[in-house]
Parts: sequence; C-alpha cells; structure tokens
Amino acid sequence: MRRRSSPTSAPRRPSRTDEVQQQIKRLILERGLTAGDPMPTELELLDEINVSRNSLREALKALQAVGIVEIRHGFGMFVGTMSLVSLVDELTFHGLLSLHAGRNDLRHLVQIREVLEYGLIQQVIRRRGENGGADARLAEVMDQMEAEAEAGGVSPETDKRFHELLYEPLGNPLVTQLLSAFWDVYHALHTELDDADETPTEIAARHRRVYDAVCAGDVEESVSALTEHFSGIRRRLTPGQD
Repeated sequence: MRRRSSPTSAPRRPSRTDEVQQQIKRLILERGLTAGDPMPTELELLDEINVSRNSLREALKALQAVGIVEIRHGFGMFVGTMSLVSLVDELTFHGLLSLHAGRNDLRHLVQIREVLEYGLIQQVIRRRGENGGADARLAEVMDQMEAEAEAGGVSPETDKRFHELLYEPLGNPLVTQLLSAFWDVYHALHTELDDADETPTEIAARHRRVYDAVCAGDVEESVSALTEHFSGIRRRLTPGQD
C-alpha cells in the first residue's frame, strides 16, 4: 500500500510577497547598491519587477521591518543600514513574557553576553599588546564612572560606554551592535528584577578591575575580573545563587 506523505513534510511554497522580496534583494545586489544608497522609486520598481502595487508594498514593508530597506517619507527609499533594533524589541518583549510567566529567560541572554566577553577581552589584550597603550577615551570614562559612583550612582550611559570603548579596538562593528543589543534588553527589563545588591562604589570598582587587567595585559586577571563583574548581574537574575 502506498504511504501518504505527512502534510508537515512538504516544504512551504514561497508566497508572492516572499518572491517579490527576493527580486528586490537581487536588484539591490545586481546594481551594486550599498547601505544608504537611494533605491529606485516605487513606480520604477513596479516597472522593473512587473508586480502588482499591493505585492510590492507588502514586500517593501517586510524588508523595512528587517532593515534591508529604509523608507524616508518625503525623501524616498534607501538601502538600509545594519541594525539590531528589531532584535532588541523582540528579545525585550519575550523576556518580559517569561518574567510574567514566572520564568526568567533573560539569564540566558546574559550568559551568552558573558561568554562572548570572555573571548573578546582576550582579543583586546592581544590587540593592545600589538598597538600599545590604552585608549584615552576609555580612561576618561573610567574616571567618570568613579566620579559618578562617589556622587551616589553610576549612570547606565556611562556603563554602556565603558563596554563599547573596551571592545572598540577590535574594529568589529557587529560586536559593538550585538553587545549594545544585549545591554539594551537587560536595561529595558532591569526594573522587573530584584534590586541590585551592589553599591555604586562596588560597581565602579569592578569595572576598574577589568580596566586595570586590560591595561596590564593580564588575560587571566581580565577573565577573573569579568566573572566578578557579571556575578552581580547573575545574583539579580537568580536570587540566592551566584
């Protein structure tokens, strides 16, 4: 007897919107357009791709949602620049859902960030060893953080800037965007967590330890300092544990 195939085994056929999206992406590549370049107008695309106006607009909306196309009303359409804004929105919403459901999926995100930083900081130390000297801007942010701590509180902006400048020598813009996305999600949800058990002075001291380890080129100490730095975050995510 012939077996009937399961309906779930058949691959999904691309929708008309999917096909139009692929055509627009091919057009961008074939014309050698790059991020920020103006794209053909809607009328030009209708003529070029030969699709209905509704199909084109649905495809453009989908491409805009993922950052491939940027629509500036009154100015036209442009090839989008890389952005993780939609990822931040999605992770923040689902992180909030998990908290309301009695779970805390945010700890998974922080774990990924922690592991990522362990590897990145070792690369930073090697790069500094090749190029010599610490970034003067990072030193200024470290001083600013300590001054804020002495005044009663480290601002989120200073904390974020410290980590951005720490990894900037790697010259990898995706690293900066990815860490910034993780940071933005955590700080969007931090009011839902237990209160921090660290004083501003302790927070600044932990950053100072990371900074000093990098300046000294001490890989082992830098990893140990990061572990201590993340321990405060882990305690907020899993009270009673470290």
